[in-house]
Amino acid sequence: MTWVAVTGVLLVILLANQLARVLSQAAANDFPREVVFALIGLTTAGNLSVIVPIGFFLAIMLALGRLYHESEMAAIQSCGVGPAGLFRPIAMLGAVIVALLTWLSFIAIPAASARAQEIRAEALRDAQFGLLEPGRFRTFGNGSIVFYAERVDGNGILHNVNVFVERPVLTPQGEKGESKFEIWTATRAEQRGAGQAEQTFVLYDGVRYEGTPGSGEFRIIKFSEGGIPIRLGEMTGRARKSDMKLTTELLGSSNLDDIAELHWRISTPITALVLMLIAVPLARLRPRQGRFGKIGLAILAYFLYSQLLVAARTWIENGTLPDFVGLWWVHGIALCIAVWLLIRESPPGRAQPVPAGA
Repeated sequence: MTWVAVTGVLLVILLANQLARVLSQAAANDFPREVVFALIGLTTAGNLSVIVPIGFFLAIMLALGRLYHESEMAAIQSCGVGPAGLFRPIAMLGAVIVALLTWLSFIAIPAASARAQEIRAEALRDAQFGLLEPGRFRTFGNGSIVFYAERVDGNGILHNVNVFVERPVLTPQGEKGESKFEIWTATRAEQRGAGQAEQTFVLYDGVRYEGTPGSGEFRIIKFSEGGIPIRLGEMTGRARKSDMKLTTELLGSSNLDDIAELHWRISTPITALVLMLIAVPLARLRPRQGRFGKIGLAILAYFLYSQLLVAARTWIENGTLPDFVGLWWVHGIALCIAVWLLIRESPPGRAQPVPAGA
């Protein structure tokens, strides 16, 4: 119950953070409501691999801390229950959590990241290349094309259209020189391929003015039909491509980013196990010590552990750390600390309480 409560609180905090970020992106790009909800859900689900282990760690600290604070642990230990006895019920929940984290890390989260990226790209494409609205300026191609139409009829034909196009001119040395501008005016136009990665503005019965500002040299071309092709570039998101790959693809890859991602996925369930081993001895309280006396220390321990994992992942991506070393050395350090805490709490040779009736 404590794990569910702690994980729920952390999830709400993360959801609030994701909500603010997605809403700002949606407001800037005119995302529809269903896209906003989908992105919030998928991006929040993608962070469960971080929330679940820390929730499990704090849940053990809080549950055992209550038993120590209310002297129930003393009664339990007087009945002959030692550290091994404490691990037994905790390990049962830990096995379920490790199985959940394995499924999330290797299957669910990569699929959620890929789907979120796909939805975000489609929403951006629709926002930039959706149906044009009359009386409103629309920019395309990073602002190099500006489109304006006065009105639209029932057949979707735009009337009294103006298009401003900026085309960069390269010098003989291959450098970017002064831009050349085009001004298209037409009595009517239509949009072909709306909502797709490629589309064309087809203008009818108009005039095109072409030249460089300040040069005094312009060409004026009358046309009965002219087209302006526009292509939407590849959408790139904040997520790395390796985050969205299937685990089977990562296994056969020699790319450093893929190797680091594979180690990261493997480390997620291992982190939960190591934190479980650390939490049991760390939760022990001295007499009259507050119930939450070790929570600050637990948060600091998790922070150091997680930051070491992030640093090791970065070193693998940069080639600083050999890929066969991976993140195992971080887990090894944490495991040694867990063993030291266990030995300090119950050193070899200490007499254990004898159960009643033995």
